[in-house]
Amino acid sequence: MPRLAFDELPSAARQAVIAQTGRIARARTAGGGINSAIAALLDTESGPVFVKGIPADNPQVASQKREIAISPYLPAACPRLLWHVEAGGWELLGYEAVDGRHADYSKADDLTLVLAALAELQQVAAPKDLGLKTAEERWGKYADEGQAVLFEGDALLHTDFAPDNVLIHGARARLIDWAWPTRGAAWIDPLMLALRIMEAGATAEEAVSWAQRVPSWRECDPKARGAFAVAVARLWGAIAAEDSAPWKAAMASHAAQLMRFHFSRHNV
Repeated sequence: MPRLAFDELPSAARQAVIAQTGRIARARTAGGGINSAIAALLDTESGPVFVKGIPADNPQVASQKREIAISPYLPAACPRLLWHVEAGGWELLGYEAVDGRHADYSKADDLTLVLAALAELQQVAAPKDLGLKTAEERWGKYADEGQAVLFEGDALLHTDFAPDNVLIHGARARLIDWAWPTRGAAWIDPLMLALRIMEAGATAEEAVSWAQRVPSWRECDPKARGAFAVAVARLWGAIAAEDSAPWKAAMASHAAQLMRFHFSRHNV
């Protein structure tokens, strides 16, 4: 969605933020991401704060409400949600500011840090009282009949490892943008990461060589992983058919390649 500068927010929205942060000396619009109409790093008298938000009447506000709900359960690899306000027709979230850069999945050092953050996340169980979507609900319609049950699990999944959603800060990767928290099998996140590694130029074999470093990948039933690879390939194929944006077509191609690679290695 189009991105506004912080100063373009309605006065009531800006004042609501100032009530949380104190005087704002500078506001810098952040790059990356496509789901926030406001994304800005604020230098305030209480310290730096990252603010993101969208109009309260935008259908995507539901994704921000999911971020608010899941924030208390996230591991230390995720920046803390400090506050959230609704004012001036906007839903705004204030996060711990992280002075980092977006991950580069073509670099082994970055991937090593991302896998460390993922390992931390894999220890977190999805809270059952938040009404999170399950993996069966998200991908079941694209799976073969009776196969969606293989996606079940209790892990908290991020599911969107686009480089814009990972910040490299020193010797640590920080996972951001929790628009789609999901409950499901832990090995799903390594597979979703593998797709993004392919997006950065890796082959399916190279991407899987990284994903298989995660214990949940190695321990899962190849039949379950194959059923999910089929569902993901069908989902991205449907997305690309509906919208011909080059990056969506590329993701559909990567998903299909990953599916074919899986079945070339596993006769399931």
